[in-house]
Amino acid sequence: MEKSPLAAPETVSTRAKVAVLVSGGVDSAILVGDLVAGGREVTPIYVRFGLAWEAVEEAHLRRFLATLPEPGARPLVVLALPIADVYGTHWSVSGADVPGERTPDEAVYLPGRNLLLLAKASVWCALHGVETIALGTLAGNPFPDAGRPFFGGFGSLASLAMTCRLEVVTPFAGLRKHEVLERGRTLEVAHTFSCIAPVAGRHCGRCNKCAERRRAFRLAHLADPTRYAR
Repeated sequence: MEKSPLAAPETVSTRAKVAVLVSGGVDSAILVGDLVAGGREVTPIYVRFGLAWEAVEEAHLRRFLATLPEPGARPLVVLALPIADVYGTHWSVSGADVPGERTPDEAVYLPGRNLLLLAKASVWCALHGVETIALGTLAGNPFPDAGRPFFGGFGSLASLAMTCRLEVVTPFAGLRKHEVLERGRTLEVAHTFSCIAPVAGRHCGRCNKCAERRRAFRLAHLADPTRYAR
């Protein structure tokens, strides 16, 4: 059966500098690789909230970035925005009662995550002359802070607040996760990380995000290189 062509990603403006808000996951990691391959000057930004999986996630991200061909992305920028005083005992901070593999997407919602990510990253970008922030948001994302009204509105608000131009873009907004994996098939996606309950530095194999990852590799007809604990 012939595969249907990939949906066209959203266009990123041609301004040379772009910051990408990265986690360790396949979407934002492949976005960095995509933009680097297009000749852009890419600054990956990782924001530490103090979530239960971040140490493992950041380690994977650094390994992935190291595999990109020269000149590759600029050095990883790490910003700190502790969230425990707001989230309290939320599962993302405590690591308890993590949404399992049979839970719906809504179960992994982190309140205000994109708002918080963009708030600090936008100030960094304004101070460093970067006018575009990209996120790896995908089609079908059900959360209120993941659509064009929010991203467009935030870009306008940040531009007004800091009297500078700032554009927030989501180049993969028309794609599903397995389509993004197809775009990144030549990248070292084994070094990406999607788990919210890691076990000894590996994917647990039991959580909502591990199930999503396995499904994406299957739909993309790609061998899954991930080492799951189960």
